[in-house]
Amino acid sequence: MKLEIEGEDICINRVLERKNENILVESDVIIPDIKPDIISSIYTSGNICLYRKEIIDGKVKIEGSIDTYIIYLSDTKDGEIRSLNTKIDFNKVIELSNNSNDIDLNLDLNLKTLDCSVINGRKINIKAYIEVSIKTNTKENVQILKDVKNINNLQKLNKDMTINSLIGKGEAKTIAKDTITIDNTSNLAEILNTEIKVINKDFKVSYNKILAKAEVKTKIMYLTEDNTINTVEKLIPVMGFVDIQDISEENFCDVKYNTRNIIIKPNDVEEHSIYVEIELEISSYVYENKKIALIQDLYSPEQNIEFTQRKVSAMSELTKSVNMCTVNKRIDVPEIAGNKIYNVALEHCITNTNIENERIIYEGEITANIIYLSSSLSRIDTKVVKIPFNYELDATGITNIANIETEITIREDNFIVLSDGEIEAQITLQLDTKKYRNMEINVIDNIETNELRNDIAYSIVIYFVKKGDTLWNIAKQFKSTVEDIVKINDIEDENKISPGEQILIPRYVVRKIG
Repeated sequence: MKLEIEGEDICINRVLERKNENILVESDVIIPDIKPDIISSIYTSGNICLYRKEIIDGKVKIEGSIDTYIIYLSDTKDGEIRSLNTKIDFNKVIELSNNSNDIDLNLDLNLKTLDCSVINGRKINIKAYIEVSIKTNTKENVQILKDVKNINNLQKLNKDMTINSLIGKGEAKTIAKDTITIDNTSNLAEILNTEIKVINKDFKVSYNKILAKAEVKTKIMYLTEDNTINTVEKLIPVMGFVDIQDISEENFCDVKYNTRNIIIKPNDVEEHSIYVEIELEISSYVYENKKIALIQDLYSPEQNIEFTQRKVSAMSELTKSVNMCTVNKRIDVPEIAGNKIYNVALEHCITNTNIENERIIYEGEITANIIYLSSSLSRIDTKVVKIPFNYELDATGITNIANIETEITIREDNFIVLSDGEIEAQITLQLDTKKYRNMEINVIDNIETNELRNDIAYSIVIYFVKKGDTLWNIAKQFKSTVEDIVKINDIEDENKISPGEQILIPRYVVRKIG
């Protein structure tokens, strides 16, 4: 007999693999002829640009570069400060456990260390370690069984649940560009250092598009022709549209930014200014809270039904919160006492995450690399200090089986040199925390049944409840129904039966005709 099956298609996104790996990027760089010889490097920094990412034959392939700045002491009569800006290309392959090309790739790159070694006056070696955080997802269209129309006396065990069904994903490219005005009392000689951070991220859903908005925090340290070191900072607005069909304001949007290319140079048109152009890739996943009445089990007292079940992993209870953590700390740095701070480069990491009493407890560390005026030969020097921080986030209902993904952004920072040899550090961290749970659901398919039988009699069975019994299991075992057992035994709550309890079971007895 052909069954009339009613189903519902849902799109499930599940995490296949998480992996963190450190990769080494190393290159020898020749000092250009227009630059003086190098004696020693003072400070080295870089910004990662990601050109390409893909999965081929179970491997992640990434291509990119590190936009690197080296501030160095030059081999000139007066020992002048100079800088070198160079791009170090990298091309790396990382093995995955899942050998499938039909998966999505989420990739985060973090520059952990960047060191410069002088080989000779015209040649340096740059060595960088990049932390690669990989998360792979797969998208699966699953048909959920809702009903079977032409089976007599069908008994269904339903479970109402909410899952996060993937609506779609999309990517877009955009450019943040501006002209940054500097002090007009002296001319720009060269750019010493540049820091790029995407902050103040926001989005709005409208007309099958995600309007993604953010600001690119650009901090530039530069040298003037009269050998003065200054720092200028500007927030450059950036906006992009990501096209994804069938989305609404009620959906959950996960928006990420990757830097693809950086151009920072003295403005050729306008004096006393620096031209900035930063190409960004915006990627987004969009989910909906999908309520489903999932049939966990089924049978008929009048027919023999056979089916198969498979377990499908799905995402549920997906939420996101934005919180601010303020770090105020006094740092004892006697060598900087009374001297000017030119720049403070900040990096951060979470060292430990715990869940206790429905709270997420973060432990982390901020690394501050301070560039300051000194009495040394180079006239500037650096000092690295570690600033620990702790933050507790209220997460009512969270359990230890929850998945937590946290992105930290430094929103604001201020370092004040005090008269007693200490520095007062004031740092505001933004924590974007995404929480979700992976759950397994039972999906019924391949349903078959024997021909309909129409000669039915009844009997009564006396049964003593055993440990672990449910009315559903008992009814299915004896070809009865939960409704009939509840009715004949005057059971008030079908979910409450006790071991040793005696119940009567009205049983269907089916006889084949002929």
